[in-house]
Order: sequence, then C-alpha cells, then structure tokens
Amino acid sequence: MGRKKVTSSDVAAASGVSQATVSMILNRRENVSFSRETVEKVEAAAKELGYQIPRRKMRRESNGNKLIVVFCPTLTNPYYVMLLHGIEEVAKEKNYGVFVCNTQRDLKIEENYLRMMKSVRPRGIIYTCNPSRSCKEKVEELAAEIPLVIINNREELLEIDAVELNNAKPGRLMARHLLELGHRHVAFVSPPLTSKQGQRLKRVEGFVREFEEAGYGDGVIVKSADEDLDEVIPSMDSEYKMGYYLTKELLREDKNLTAIVGMNDMIAFGIMDAVLESKLRIPADISVVGCDNTVYSSFRSISLTTIDHYVPLQGGAMRMDINAISQPAHYQGVWAQYRQVGKETGADILSVGGGMTGSYHIDDMQCIQIGISPVK
Repeated sequence: MGRKKVTSSDVAAASGVSQATVSMILNRRENVSFSRETVEKVEAAAKELGYQIPRRKMRRESNGNKLIVVFCPTLTNPYYVMLLHGIEEVAKEKNYGVFVCNTQRDLKIEENYLRMMKSVRPRGIIYTCNPSRSCKEKVEELAAEIPLVIINNREELLEIDAVELNNAKPGRLMARHLLELGHRHVAFVSPPLTSKQGQRLKRVEGFVREFEEAGYGDGVIVKSADEDLDEVIPSMDSEYKMGYYLTKELLREDKNLTAIVGMNDMIAFGIMDAVLESKLRIPADISVVGCDNTVYSSFRSISLTTIDHYVPLQGGAMRMDINAISQPAHYQGVWAQYRQVGKETGADILSVGGGMTGSYHIDDMQCIQIGISPVK
C-alpha cells in the first residue's frame, strides 16, 4: 500500500495552527502577517512531513472550461438578481460562462456545493455574501487552489480577495436623513436577526447607533420576523410579506410612528402597502425608506426612497476573480460605496434617479415639492 499523501490539514495538526493559516503561509499570501515563530513552525512541519504545495493546473483556454461559479443565498431578492447581472456582464465580455449555486440559506446545500467544486474545477468562484461560519475554513482551503472572491462585510474579514461591504453604513445613512427631517419616532422592519445573518445585524445596528448618538435612541423600534422563517425555503414574496405583516403589527401597537424603514426594498414594498391599506398617506403621515435601489422601486405609483449601493458594479468581483486567475498570489480588496436615491416616500439628500439626473442637495422646500415630507 502506498504512502498516504500529506495534506495541509496534516501540516496544520502538526504545527498547532489552522489549515487556513498553513495555506496562507505556504502560499506566501500578501497583506497577511504572522509571527516569525508561527511561520517557522509551519515551514518546519511541512518540510518534516514532506508536504508539497498543490499547484493550480493550467488548462486550455477554451469556452468549455472557462467557467465561473457564483454562490448566491437566494434568488427571491432582486438585489442578488441585479448582482448576478453585473457579474454576467463582465463574464460575457471576457468570454466566461457563469454557473449559479443557489444555497437558499441552507447550510447543507452550501456544504454540498462546496464539496462539488473540486470535481467541477471552475476557473474561479464568487461568493455574493459571507460564507456560513461552519464553511469558512473549507472556503479558505478552496481559495488556496481556485481563485475565489467574496462580496462580504468589512467587519468579518477573511484573507481572501474581497469586495468589502460596510453594512452599517446604509443603516446610518437612512437614520441620518430621517433625523435631519425631524423624525424622532421610527421603526426598522427586518427579516430574522440571527447570528448567521451578520449583515442584517450590522445594518440595524448602524441605524440604531445613529439615533442613539443623536440622543433619540429611545425612539427606535426594531421589528424582526421570527427566526424559524430562516429555516424555510423562501418564496418570491417572502420578504414582501414580512414587511407587510410586521408593519400591520407596528401600526396596531404604536400610533406615533412617523417613519418606517425596511431592511431592503422588497420589505419596504410590503411596508408601503400595509401603510396605505391603513388609510395613512405616504409620506405625509408616514415616510418609508428601503435599501438596494432595485428596478421595482420606481415602478409603483409612489416611488420608493432607497439606498443605492451600486449593486451591478459589485459585479466587478468578476474582474477580480479573473485577475486572480492570472495573478494567484495577489490579495485584492475593494471598498463598496453607497448613495441615497431621492424619490417620493422618505427623506434624502443625495438624489439620482426617479426621473432626476445628476447628484445634488435637496432642501426641505424641494422635498415638499417632490413629495418627500419633513416632519413639521
């Protein structure tokens, strides 16, 4: 019987560090710093065990193998559809094919797709959100063999190429502009706020913190859906229904609200319908704000005020993945930017879209003229 092949996991066990640490040290990752003692310990263990760093196989440049795999948590939210569109635009330009792995926020599905990657052997992988915590080590191991880019939260760094998102920022933007228009009693409607959905927590925390720093933290209500809803495969209207039914509850429980914010545009659409069915006016009685600037935000009779974080441009992760194919040792990081889109349902300053062009300041008088209502 032949000798068992030594793996990076064997080196990790022998040197007392994680497999990801072994991978980063032996692959000479840039922008990663370890103590001299740790580096020497890993290198010594690798030498003693006879470990050989696996080399990425060079394959023929043909359409048949120019495949990029995209991991996506759901396709029921237009945000991810817009993001995929941005990725596919770049893929078409570079003559790559795109294969989408829809994990449906299910850990078992995600783990199964990850196991498939070594046999599928794509030219690169893009994660459109943070990997599940239990999968992070596997993802880092995979990144040592296949170029991999993550569109992730800045606060949850992995030593992998990334488009970094600061999910607290849009929450702060929404809060700041509501505060500037005089809103002091507001609600934030969210999908389940579980530990595995850190990006949601960051957005809510940013919103609440902005109100707290202004001295109005007691005026914020956070209304989130039950945690068990995250265990159910989402339908196309799941988030809309969350916004609708949670807003109905809010309006029964609190008659003093002047603004309601949705975690994303789909939830905000549900909020809007619940408010209008309650015979309240938007924005004269209650302002509504969403996040993502999906195409649907301008289709309704009352356009939705929302945060635009340049979703299609985040498809630039595709360019990073292609760069990593040709420069596998180069660590890349890109910061995503945000802007507010001034429409008709809430308070905004930066305004692009909704029939308007350019980026400019909207003062209180202009807000009234286009239907954005400051609190009197």
